[in-house]
Amino acid sequence: MIKFEKVNKIYPPNTVALDNVSFEIGPKEFVCLVGKSGAGKTTLLKLLMAEENPSSGKVFLGSQDVQAISHKHLPELRRKIGAIFQDYRLLPSKTAYENVAYAMEVIGASDQEIARDVADVLDIVGLKEKACNFPAQLSGGERQRVAIARALIHRPEVILADEPTGNLDPYNTLDIIRLLLKINEFGTTVVLSTHNKEAVNSLAKRAITLSEGKIIRDEKIGRFIL
Repeated sequence: MIKFEKVNKIYPPNTVALDNVSFEIGPKEFVCLVGKSGAGKTTLLKLLMAEENPSSGKVFLGSQDVQAISHKHLPELRRKIGAIFQDYRLLPSKTAYENVAYAMEVIGASDQEIARDVADVLDIVGLKEKACNFPAQLSGGERQRVAIARALIHRPEVILADEPTGNLDPYNTLDIIRLLLKINEFGTTVVLSTHNKEAVNSLAKRAITLSEGKIIRDEKIGRFIL
């Protein structure tokens, strides 16, 4: 499903973000990327989404070499990947429904498809009753649920969650983690990048630990012990 093969990423003039990183993630896995800020977690996710290119090595999604995909076909790749971020990245002038619908509008989905699919994903994330609320009318946890609904709308093969609980209190953090587990149970591969020790230790899922751009541990039942 996901494969990093001897990947290095160096930012000018000589900042090493990733150092000879190799690992594989299988279909339907739930994997935590663990490490302190600056460990290389976000860089790794950007390479997978083809937002940046490796300095050397290869990144694969399925059989596709991500960096070999032409600019024209990048939207097809990115529809296979749902991305969730710490800062939600919602459009403040649009309701929860409209934020999710917009992701379908930009690819030319019909009004009928939008109405059906947006209602479905808002129901999955528990926000059916808040569809008409604007982001400012939602709590932090609810905003992140809208962001997760938006990430799910194209039925991606992979969800990449980059510090999705970084702005949330412990109660809402647990809520979002449970939702990601639910999504994983549907058969979606989930990659959770986090420095939240409690979340990682409670999940008891595979954890790949990064430090200064290197993988220092890859454990089937991971622990946060940095």
